[in-house]
Amino acid sequence: MDITLFQFGLIIVGGFLAGVMNTLAGYGSMISLSLLMDVIGLPPNVANGTNRVNVLAQCSASSYSYHKNGKLDLKSSKWIIISMVLGAILGVVTVLHVSNEQFKEIFKYLIIIMFFMIILKPKRWMREVSEESEFPFSVRVLAFFALGFYGGFIQMGMGVFFLVCMVFLERNTLIRANGIKVTIVAIYTVVVLAIFQYQGLVNWKAGLLIAIGQSLGGYLTAKYASQSPNANKWAYYVLLVIVIAVITYKIGIEAGLTAASIASAAYYASLKED
Repeated sequence: MDITLFQFGLIIVGGFLAGVMNTLAGYGSMISLSLLMDVIGLPPNVANGTNRVNVLAQCSASSYSYHKNGKLDLKSSKWIIISMVLGAILGVVTVLHVSNEQFKEIFKYLIIIMFFMIILKPKRWMREVSEESEFPFSVRVLAFFALGFYGGFIQMGMGVFFLVCMVFLERNTLIRANGIKVTIVAIYTVVVLAIFQYQGLVNWKAGLLIAIGQSLGGYLTAKYASQSPNANKWAYYVLLVIVIAVITYKIGIEAGLTAASIASAAYYASLKED
């Protein structure tokens, strides 16, 4: 793997940004997969497997930082871990046998649904205290199993979908949800990475190179999020900006501008309710 000094710097900075995005919201894999394919030159299937190396490193660093700063509690989340690990195993086995192009086409419709769930009652996303879930346990198990399947299948965007489930279904605060998210992703990525490695679809040098910046970005962001008094509010804003950016990238500028206008109107409407 021969790269120039400029490419090395691009990989480190890009990895750092991916770590920041994944720790506060998601879609960091949009950056890391682009680095793996467009800068390093890996084929898509190898890039998909290799991406799990830097994701594992970053999520481990973020999880440690959240735990160190007292923002990680997994006692009540064991069933979520089990559901997602089982779903992730099925997802990665599926992606080894079918093309994920059709699944990517469905993705842009999923992100629109997630967008409206995020802008619905913004104050819910900025809550400072977790609440009891009103949804049946069976519904929540199926939701996180499906989420694990998606993560094993393609990974990109899983963080945002997870946060929607944690805030909307589980009634968690956004920062607590992020802490649980990176920990669970680290756990199931170990299994997923092992399967990709067995299939010979992992370039460890490339993955570890991106992991340098991505782990640092994840650790520092988790530290800031754990210590900032307005962390839930800022995490919500970052999440919303990223989702609007993804809508713009996947669907078009007009769709992105429309989403931004709707989000602004929803936010100001919520202020009037107060």
